[in-house]
Amino acid sequence: MTKTAGGTEFAGEKAERLFSGQLSAEYEMLKLICPAAAAMSGRVGDFVAHMPAAPARPLNAVEIGCGTGITTLALLQAREDLVIAALDNEPGMLSQARDNLSAFIDQGRVRLIEADALAGLRALPTGSIDLVASAYAAHNFLEPYRVKVLAEIYRVLAPGGLFVNGDRYALDNTAEQTRLTQQEARHYFKTLSAINRHDLLEQWVIHLFSDESADHIMRLGPSLAAMRAIGFDPIDVRFRDGVNTLLTAAKPDA
Repeated sequence: MTKTAGGTEFAGEKAERLFSGQLSAEYEMLKLICPAAAAMSGRVGDFVAHMPAAPARPLNAVEIGCGTGITTLALLQAREDLVIAALDNEPGMLSQARDNLSAFIDQGRVRLIEADALAGLRALPTGSIDLVASAYAAHNFLEPYRVKVLAEIYRVLAPGGLFVNGDRYALDNTAEQTRLTQQEARHYFKTLSAINRHDLLEQWVIHLFSDESADHIMRLGPSLAAMRAIGFDPIDVRFRDGVNTLLTAAKPDA
């Protein structure tokens, strides 16, 4: 463990805040530079729409990294029997989510919680959740933190519960991953330069470097192996296009 200004910090349990400031304030621009991210939110919602209903009660769900509520909205619109506790540790994102989801908040179908993924999950009872869903959040985590989050997801899921994650899973082929990242960076430059947003371009390029760093990068093969080691079974890759991946991981029935 290490000492920080805020007290004692245990290795692998630090939650970063990568979407403060400008990225938070103008997060909607992600739809312009990375339309696959918005499309993945829809894919998560579409998959959840076809999950079996819980008998005579709502489906209890947790969303990790709800951001401005893009995936939350897709989930809520996918089925009427879903009740969501949506976690995010960035106040600026939650403020936007509160506006975007106000009707569902008033209905009691979604509760916004300012907490990082690990703290939010640890506050939940074991086996209490039917569904944990996320889109484009886990790849932002430092690897040791991400493994702890996956273990907590497994713990809070009820037997037969499901983790549905639409995310950026890097290719195991590093040369091809580099080529795709270079292609992505070119798209950022072309798109944001065309609207004279070099300030935002700088922020997103820095963020892309973070995504690809050794401490953060979430490669598919090791990620599947880590989930299997925790106990998830079966694990299915439902969609894969470059790095953009939808997968599901089940907690086996008792």
